[in-house]
Amino acid sequence: MKLMRVGAPGAEAPVLLDKDGATYALAGLAADIDGEFLAGGGIERVRQALAAGELPLVDIAALRVGAPVARPGKVVCVGLNYRDHAEETGAAIPPRPVVFMKDASTVVGPYDRVPIPRGSTKTDWEVELAVVIGSEARYLGDPSEAAACIAGYAISNDVSEREFQLEYSAQWDLGKSCEGFNPLGPWLVTPDEVGDPQSLGLRLAVNGEPRQNGDTKNMIFDVAYLVWYLSQYMVLRPGDVINTGTPAGVALGLPGTPYLREGDVVELSIDGLGTQRQTFVNA
Repeated sequence: MKLMRVGAPGAEAPVLLDKDGATYALAGLAADIDGEFLAGGGIERVRQALAAGELPLVDIAALRVGAPVARPGKVVCVGLNYRDHAEETGAAIPPRPVVFMKDASTVVGPYDRVPIPRGSTKTDWEVELAVVIGSEARYLGDPSEAAACIAGYAISNDVSEREFQLEYSAQWDLGKSCEGFNPLGPWLVTPDEVGDPQSLGLRLAVNGEPRQNGDTKNMIFDVAYLVWYLSQYMVLRPGDVINTGTPAGVALGLPGTPYLREGDVVELSIDGLGTQRQTFVNA
């Protein structure tokens, strides 16, 4: 299934996008697609209602598409998780996942405009597979237990300001948590529809010029391992988002490639998860 949230910022309504392209309102089943909905068996309720023909059709053509998950408790990110990306940035291949946090308020819709921060000269792009947690994960015993904790997957753009990130602080937070720096969506796609999360192509273009073209099979640490690993150090709760890393092709790793400027358009896609498109504007 593909779950969406549509409407003005702060007033999004949950809908279901069916395989035939029809959209159905979920207002009778869920106030929103959030941690409470996921923890309370919301996805299975929607599945049953769809099979029973109980969901009303709705036209969303004129509506803004919001992030498919409302108010994630936290956004956990994994850096340098593709060998080619580590190599292009001159970093060593990490022996353990490189983990950092991103302000959850950075999550915005997949087509929303993204502000370039004041004083920025190095705003960069990163197409990533996002994992949305569906049930609590605490001290999982083995990576094989991770699948039961995953509600679904989405496209994430882990926008980064490299000067803020790497030159202004020993932490990465300054360059990762600027306003609008995590477009997410357009859909939350359930695992049964995604299939193998380690066999998905990722692509990104800037102003129509291809920049990233990777595959999740090239992750250093796969999705199951990451969920297991993170659960050893923090409690993953329903609605939390994990950004699993980006392949090669970011501006940081391409000498002479310009960073993002006002008016630039970034387009992202991942197999089976749809597409994003953002225009970058000065804050």
